[in-house]
Amino acid sequence: MLYLDNSATTKPYPEVLDTYLKVAETFFANPSSIHKLGSDAEKLLTSARKQTSELLGVNFREIIFTSGGTEGNNLAIKGAALANKHKGNHIITTEIEHPSVIESVKQLKEIHNFDVTFLPVDENGFVSLERLKNELCNETILVSIMSVNNEIGSIQPIEGIGNLLLNYPNVLFHVDHTQGITKIPLNIKSSSIDLCTISGHKFHALNGTGALYVREGVKLTPILSGGSQEGNLRSGTESLPGIVSMTKALRMAIESSTHNLAILTKVRNKLLNELSTIEGVVINTPISKGAPHIINFSVPGLKAEVLVHFLEEKNIFVSTNSACSSKRVKESTTLLAMNKGGNIAASAIRLSFSLEQTEEIIEPFIIHLKNGLKKLTKVTR
Repeated sequence: MLYLDNSATTKPYPEVLDTYLKVAETFFANPSSIHKLGSDAEKLLTSARKQTSELLGVNFREIIFTSGGTEGNNLAIKGAALANKHKGNHIITTEIEHPSVIESVKQLKEIHNFDVTFLPVDENGFVSLERLKNELCNETILVSIMSVNNEIGSIQPIEGIGNLLLNYPNVLFHVDHTQGITKIPLNIKSSSIDLCTISGHKFHALNGTGALYVREGVKLTPILSGGSQEGNLRSGTESLPGIVSMTKALRMAIESSTHNLAILTKVRNKLLNELSTIEGVVINTPISKGAPHIINFSVPGLKAEVLVHFLEEKNIFVSTNSACSSKRVKESTTLLAMNKGGNIAASAIRLSFSLEQTEEIIEPFIIHLKNGLKKLTKVTR
């Protein structure tokens, strides 16, 4: 089996599964309970929070555990907007954000009358600092821009954006780092980020785990009402096995990234070179300033799902666009925003790699891709 859909989800490390099981068996009590078992669970929760904060280079009080990227983005965007609406009602994001960001700001616009600006991107999927600066105004209270695009892998100038926003003290800066975590370096503090989302199942933890960095002093309105968990920002009993095992996965992925990312970069570059020689293939991923684990290409005239299912028959698993939208969106909104055109947007294929994959994946993929294109093109014609 050749699994190339790691941006949708990664396979958990065996050690992570072991940790989950051990914690679930031993520390099953509610961390909010006042008896000894609850106290033991709370101590382990605090330890996981401290370890996560150390790995991210922030203060442990600034970590809020969530169920993943979607919840983290919703809490960051809606929470920041509603808590700071007395300062202004303008939000800036981009046209190529994850659906959890796009739909959050749309909901704020429709229900709470916020003014939203969607920044365009260039043909390579990058935002312009100059365009962002021109859109900032006295009413702006939040800018939300992802570090790495989940479909094409473009890396946004996060540090430059953070430095720009230092001149606007009323503006909070949220970064969806779901696709970038453990894959590209990001210094949260030096980039002047106020809110940062990560999701465990992108770095070999379990689904349903994640964290939101909330800079000390930033006010959020909770979107889940109930108990006082997670600093009164995220009600609900914490999934202690999920949190502890996610912390382990984060540590393991970060420790392996230095060596493995160099290998992954070679894999990406060689695959891009191979793809560029295949007739009919259009590469959508930016050659430079692209994440090492994502490649996006199109075969105009061939429906993406047809190629996906052909490769699936060969035990090769790829995807079309974001897993959160691939079943209901026929054309990639990211590629349309890049002015790639409908044919390219409708035939886009995303390859996404894990930190463990090597050059061994290149030959079988290219062989089956060429065979598939030859066969499917004949059928289409």
